Amino acid sequence: MSSFFIFDTSVLVDQLRTGRHRERFASVNGVIRTSSVVLSELWRGATRAEEKIFLRELEKNHPILTPTEKNWLESGQILSRVQTDKGYTSKKLRDLHFDVLIALTARSQGALLITTNRVDFELIRNYREFKLEIW
Repeated sequence: MSSFFIFDTSVLVDQLRTGRHRERFASVNGVIRTSSVVLSELWRGATRAEEKIFLRELEKNHPILTPTEKNWLESGQILSRVQTDKGYTSKKLRDLHFDVLIALTARSQGALLITTNRVDFELIRNYREFKLEIW
């Protein structure tokens, strides 16, 4: 298992809402980094005080990784290929865009991306290899 991790939004939302990953989080052995894209998604949906406290702690305790210019350009190229191959609507491509950025950021850092969103991230991995673990 990798010693460098990025958690996808789906894992953190599940943890906030249900606590279902508590044991897995406790057993993670390595360096945890946070994606600025994930934080943005989480802040967009944060409504309760405890969610906002959690996000501030996440920002404070885990260095934040941001997609590079190369990641942004590559994400557009990947999404263009996905659209050609799958015929997805503009809305689906917009929804997928943040996931592509998260995956490319993890890839460029050599990090393992942990998610519960199997469908989208396995699709992305068909276009660009990166380390992935599904919870």
